[in-house]
Amino acid sequence: MSRIENFKRALEEKRAVKIIAGIDNFDIDNVKKVALAASNSGANALDICANPDIVAEVRHMTDLPLFVSSVNPQELAHAVVLGADAVELGNFDALYKKGESFTASQVLSLASETRKLIGSDVFFCVTIPGELEIAEQINLARELETIGVDLIQTEGHFTNETPSCGARGLLERAELTISNTIELTRNIETPVMTATGINPTTAALAFAAGASAIGCGSCINKLDSEISMLAVAKSLVEIAERNAQYTVELV
Repeated sequence: MSRIENFKRALEEKRAVKIIAGIDNFDIDNVKKVALAASNSGANALDICANPDIVAEVRHMTDLPLFVSSVNPQELAHAVVLGADAVELGNFDALYKKGESFTASQVLSLASETRKLIGSDVFFCVTIPGELEIAEQINLARELETIGVDLIQTEGHFTNETPSCGARGLLERAELTISNTIELTRNIETPVMTATGINPTTAALAFAAGASAIGCGSCINKLDSEISMLAVAKSLVEIAERNAQYTVELV
């Protein structure tokens, strides 16, 4: 079974965990630490930036399905040549910090261009901008389904406001992406991955909202030690496995 087929199976079983190094993370030492944590934790995929040197190096160090994220269709197509198993248009949340924003029509245009460049056989994920009204998100997701997108990723939004302390702050950050997950899973057939603010405190809520997968970044890539990265990644995998078991028991 190929790497991406393993990921698809995890999606079907609603237990997929993607560890995100970051679309704007070009620190190769940090990316390699995140890659090791993902590989050793039992995670189902790793998501990195589209820098060619980083893609090539990480491809050689892990057998995990490798997602490459960018908002540039040409970069995504080149990443496939370098060994990416999947491409992701997004994540936009990291770019909001730079003052960039994306409309539904822009995302659909970029997605259509990307699909033409990579062909129909490459696994393709698209992030739905969290700042769009939910009706726009649903309409965009449905249009993305018509061009053969394999996975929809939700997100929250960037804010300069100081978050609340403790668990409340963690829940506040994840609130929007989880609510978006609920709405999208009710209205589309494509599997949904929940990202932004997903960590060991909020991961179970994402699965309860209907997610087939979780995308987890800052709760791992912002840590200082490899041991801490591995511990958090393992806890996320355990939460996902429990969700899969619970889903089987319900059936």
